[in-house]
Amino acid sequence: MNVCIVGTGYVGLVTAACLSEMGNHVRCVDKNPQVVETLRAGRIHIFEPGLEELVRRNCAEGRLTFTTSLAEGLSFDGDGAEFAFVCVGTPSGDDGVCDLCFVDAVAGEIGRTMSTPLIVVNKSTVPVGTADRVRAIITRELAARGAEVEFDVVSNPEFLKEGDAVQDFMKPDRVIVGTENPKSAEMLKALYAPFARSREKLIIMGVRSAEMTKYAANCMLATKISFINEVANICERVGADVSEVRLGIGSDHRIGYNFIYPGVGYGGSCFPKDVKAFLATAREAGYEAGLIRSVDEVNARQKTVLAQKILAHFAPLGGVAGRTLALWGLAFKANTDDVREAPAFDIIRELTAAGMRVRAFDPVAAPRARAELSGNALVELVAAQYDALKGADALAVVTDWNQFRNPDFAGIARQLAEPVIFDGRNLYSRSLLARFGLGHYGIGR
Repeated sequence: MNVCIVGTGYVGLVTAACLSEMGNHVRCVDKNPQVVETLRAGRIHIFEPGLEELVRRNCAEGRLTFTTSLAEGLSFDGDGAEFAFVCVGTPSGDDGVCDLCFVDAVAGEIGRTMSTPLIVVNKSTVPVGTADRVRAIITRELAARGAEVEFDVVSNPEFLKEGDAVQDFMKPDRVIVGTENPKSAEMLKALYAPFARSREKLIIMGVRSAEMTKYAANCMLATKISFINEVANICERVGADVSEVRLGIGSDHRIGYNFIYPGVGYGGSCFPKDVKAFLATAREAGYEAGLIRSVDEVNARQKTVLAQKILAHFAPLGGVAGRTLALWGLAFKANTDDVREAPAFDIIRELTAAGMRVRAFDPVAAPRARAELSGNALVELVAAQYDALKGADALAVVTDWNQFRNPDFAGIARQLAEPVIFDGRNLYSRSLLARFGLGHYGIGR
């Protein structure tokens, strides 16, 4: 099939690469000429394991191409695209309301450009009712041209985990399609058939239900994270170990072990934005979603928990002013360079406000973090993991990269002025660290 993808961020580029890998002809549209040139050269502008190889191979074999022109994106050697996937950003405003300006712009340009029948697929995370909004914009633009072109607008929310997005697309748990049009449903079923060989994974529902499903899923996962972090904070105060509690509750199949790892809170491009947008949607509908509001509030608090532990530890030693913290991990999670809403920045802001210097390392995310931290004179980014320890008073581990899981503890103990690790991901055993003379602060222990 001929597929146009508008937007080459995490969702758009993964969708394009995986669809082209299955033999489809895919043309990606991005307004940034530099991004397009980078992609044409077989390189990618984001970090996602396995993605660059897919992009390079499918570019070389002619199934995947890139352009800055939507007109070119919708045209395939005289034939039109059957699908136009909208994969542009939908940032949150200060009030949490989802900003649809990029979606609106794409819808308008599609209406001004399309000339053959088209299924417009909303894959961006958007509020309930956006498909109707996109349909109205396209209809208006077609009318302004005096053109009659058959089209449909469907919802096809993404459920990709950054760091494992290629695998998630290739072997999805489910594929949600929101449409009332049987023809559109059959077309999408055919497009996704190669990804559902072992069992039927396509779930057809109403458009608004599909839009709602995306927010509900992310808010449920965010709720599990905030719940276990709340449990962890109580565990510390009553002398329990959240790691043991997690084993006890996770063994119940109704709860399970996924997303009940205590830590420094969730970040990234999805959970923070989607929780706030879900709250805004509820408010607009006249409903106060107290549980979801609490999820957001607990997460905001959790992002500073590690900083509070560091401040409390050094308070009887004269405070943190003038001291240096080695910090490992800037990405909001491992296997991505995404630093949006990353807890590391909340920790850094809290500590540097108290006069502490931070020397930070991340194996992938440092270039993106640099812009975020450039105005803070107390922060230094280093290129090597153990360089962060030089002259440091303590170490904080914020992201659970594999290379942080079994480091040189003896070397860490030798280099730190105050031999203590603040373990924001509960990676280490307190008894093991004690053998090296290292103190340990975890989460919920």
